[in-house]
Amino acid sequence: MRPVVEDARMKFDVVLSPQQLQTGELRDKTVVVFDVLRATTTMVSALAAGVKEIHALASLDDARNAAAQCHEPKILCGEERCYKPHDFDLGNSPGAFSNMHHVGQIIFMATTNGTRAILSARGANNVFVAGLVNASVTAHQAARLQQDVILLCAATAGAISFEDVAGAGAVGHALQNHGYQPASDMALIALTTFEQARNQLPALLRLSLGGQHIRRANLQADIDFAARLDVLQLGVVGAVKYPSDTQAVVSRLKND
Repeated sequence: MRPVVEDARMKFDVVLSPQQLQTGELRDKTVVVFDVLRATTTMVSALAAGVKEIHALASLDDARNAAAQCHEPKILCGEERCYKPHDFDLGNSPGAFSNMHHVGQIIFMATTNGTRAILSARGANNVFVAGLVNASVTAHQAARLQQDVILLCAATAGAISFEDVAGAGAVGHALQNHGYQPASDMALIALTTFEQARNQLPALLRLSLGGQHIRRANLQADIDFAARLDVLQLGVVGAVKYPSDTQAVVSRLKND
């Protein structure tokens, strides 16, 4: 079990991958999910461009099947080994969305790690998705709920992702401004990672394993987009609801 800090203040902890979640750990908690490169950053960007909602699914086939049942304007969005599947409308690039083309549309999305991490957070009282791009505003909204917070990293096939730990550290840093304190050494490690990396985020994200995969796919612009701290702080908080065990719906928080 993770150590518990004996203090009356609200606390935040960091979980490095969905596989490390413990039974019942999310009960009565607020969870923030990170797949900085790239799924949660892409979701936040899509919501900023006016997308109505994002249906997160575990597999490409699940996304295809769910989209086929939707008769509203929709986008099939996802990736396989970083690349857009041949029959999808868009890949997993946060810079692909614009106010001109995507307002009011519904996204059906499946990615290798991010959408599955969101599905694993079912059971928490409240769930948000976040990246570096909206770290502070997400922390503000999470703190308003006055619950302990779990910062959940999507990881890469179960392996620790530097960029997700840095994203968790960014939100944890902002939560401290709202009176929260770290609940474990892992939370302290995430804080330290962010604080040491914050002035060189683009370079470090490029060096990360996830960044290397994206560079090999010639998608360097996605890293540059995701590495921008708090550029959407006045705009977007992605709130998650679970209409079924196999689907999560991400939409823009109404009072953000």
